[in-house]
Amino acid sequence: MEEKFLTNRQGHPVTNNQQMRSVGERGPATLENYDFLEKISHFDRERIPERVVHARGAGAHGVFEAYGTVGDEPISKYTRAKLFQEKGKKTPVFVRFSTVIHGGHSPETLRDPRGFAVKFYTEDGNWDLVGNNLKIFFIRDAMKFPDMIHAFKPDPVTNRQDAERFFDFCAASPESFHMVTLIYSPWGIPANYRMMQGSGVNTYKWVNKAGEAVLVKYHWEPKQGIRNLTQQEAEEIQGKNFNHATQDLYEAIEQGDYPEWELFVQIMEDGPHEELDFDPLDDTKLWPEDLFPWQAVGKMTLNKNPEDYFAEVEQVAFGTGVLVDGLDFSDDKMLQGRTFSYSDTQRYRVGANYLQLPINAPKTQVATNQRGGHMQMRVDGDKHINYEPSLLGGLKEAKQTGKEHTPYVSGRVVRAPLDRTNDTKQAGETYRKFEKWEQDDLILNLTTDLAKCAPAIQEKMISYAEQADEEYGRRLRENLTTSNSGGPLGNAHNDEAVQQAIDESHETGPL
Repeated sequence: MEEKFLTNRQGHPVTNNQQMRSVGERGPATLENYDFLEKISHFDRERIPERVVHARGAGAHGVFEAYGTVGDEPISKYTRAKLFQEKGKKTPVFVRFSTVIHGGHSPETLRDPRGFAVKFYTEDGNWDLVGNNLKIFFIRDAMKFPDMIHAFKPDPVTNRQDAERFFDFCAASPESFHMVTLIYSPWGIPANYRMMQGSGVNTYKWVNKAGEAVLVKYHWEPKQGIRNLTQQEAEEIQGKNFNHATQDLYEAIEQGDYPEWELFVQIMEDGPHEELDFDPLDDTKLWPEDLFPWQAVGKMTLNKNPEDYFAEVEQVAFGTGVLVDGLDFSDDKMLQGRTFSYSDTQRYRVGANYLQLPINAPKTQVATNQRGGHMQMRVDGDKHINYEPSLLGGLKEAKQTGKEHTPYVSGRVVRAPLDRTNDTKQAGETYRKFEKWEQDDLILNLTTDLAKCAPAIQEKMISYAEQADEEYGRRLRENLTTSNSGGPLGNAHNDEAVQQAIDESHETGPL
């Protein structure tokens, strides 16, 4: 094999990569140190702005294989999206897993939601399914998102995260209580990325060739089984390896132990569904499985590690608005807000032409009239006619592949909450579905952090627990009373019993 020699970015051979040019061996450096100046100037710019959320991540390439059906019915009944239509049809994907709140070099053992974002390189262009490991979220309106993140991030004065800031926001946002219940339960710290669930969280739509639409929720289930960590386990791992999940994913793929997930959907007729005690567009709510069963539509396998972390995992850019024909938006307020924010963030973080980077570029024809911007690498459309319409040539509009979905919308423009908030009911249902050891762990974890908070915040969180379930509220009050009077925090359960229960049943659970 021919030996490669070192060059600079202009392709010039570098014959001395050890010393700068200077006036004598001890003299000042000269300005014409071109190789050094190029090298150090690029080094100064090696980092791009960190993601505000989902900064810490790991990723891999893979393939999605469609089943072609939803239950016993052809999938074309519900959507005309081409990647789903044929049994066995394969679509390349890139997946990025992440923690949400903490920074780029934070431990992967922290109690925090996990991001689960999938980029499908379809024949109709890219589709991004951007979600989390848990199926719900803290808030239902994007107006609150910056405040939520500010509360969960470090204090701007001390630069330390503070449980009181977290619970202060949640106490004033009752819709967050179900998510708090999940985060502080044994489901709050995934053991690794391979054994982690995923969910689109938001409500989307599927559209068929006739332009008819249904509401849809997406869920990823790991075929490796589900595994989570207790607080004690997480602390033990963190003391030895704060990159454990990244290492686990990389080594499994490198060894040929390719992780797989099955993609399930829940389908609901489009509409307000007054028979439900919640709005189906509310992303703080689960759709009951007995009413809207999970139905498998495909399988994803991750089979290739990135060749360069920065070029692929760090620069990959996802957006909830990146949908292909046959997939559509719902009026979910969080989805509407995310659709602007995600792509806007990538233009700030990576640059106006971030979609020309190989990891983000579609694997199909790209032809636009967009021009210029930082680091433009190519012209996608006609070199001369960069506008439309034109009688002289240039790009023409594509043909419609099916009837456009045209939902009926009417009403006054208002700032108003949803009329069926029902903020604590599902938190109670989740609590009652937990096994006793899961309930014990939830109470201990909540008590540990709520004990650091002001009495008013404690009382508000207890009131939510009491609304959710009488036992839930009573146990939380009793444990907080004990801890506030100087009693032990660890009296909620026996750690060894919890660990034994986890070891016996960490593949399945109530979620």
